[in-house]
Amino acid sequence: MLNKCLAICVFSCLFCHSLIAQEKDSIKTNPPPKEVVIDSTVVIREPIDALAPAKAAFYSAILPGLGQAYNKKYWKIPIVLGAIGTGVYFYTTNNKEYNRYRDAYKSRLAGFKNDEFYFDAQGNPLTNPRVTTEGLERGQEFYRRNKDLSILITVGLYALNIIDANVDAHLMQYNIDENLSLAPHFHLNEIDGKGQTGLTLNFKF
Repeated sequence: MLNKCLAICVFSCLFCHSLIAQEKDSIKTNPPPKEVVIDSTVVIREPIDALAPAKAAFYSAILPGLGQAYNKKYWKIPIVLGAIGTGVYFYTTNNKEYNRYRDAYKSRLAGFKNDEFYFDAQGNPLTNPRVTTEGLERGQEFYRRNKDLSILITVGLYALNIIDANVDAHLMQYNIDENLSLAPHFHLNEIDGKGQTGLTLNFKF
């Protein structure tokens, strides 16, 4: 009995020694890496400026196109300036023509025949004016209507410039992360054959 216990102890010691030797050999053949690199990506988002839309609208109100520059949408600046400049051009042109017809009409009512329409292109006086008194009245109405329309269009373009800058500043702060998606879906019910539509919001952690 004693010999059997002794044999078991000797065998256990030899087995443990063999395992320790194998582990040492494994460490020698496969040494641990000197550096451990952990692959991690940290995305730092720019802080949201709640006043950015108000600032953009304020800048566009001061000077058309300045809000677009604040939003870094530089390609919109020529469009804004061109649109508002066109409106101002048509207003000034129609206002100038309206004043011409109005001054001539006032001169006719006063009994004078020396307005510009009593002369030809070379400045020679005419027996009959190029534009009659009734024509002067119609001309005043025409150019006054165009002048008022030009004012409305110019003011509308100016307001649109402010709205565009404000909306652009809002959209620039929206979360467009790929992990966040909102998509419509369509499902066909196999029982009654009717289609079902819905909206799915997916968020990946």
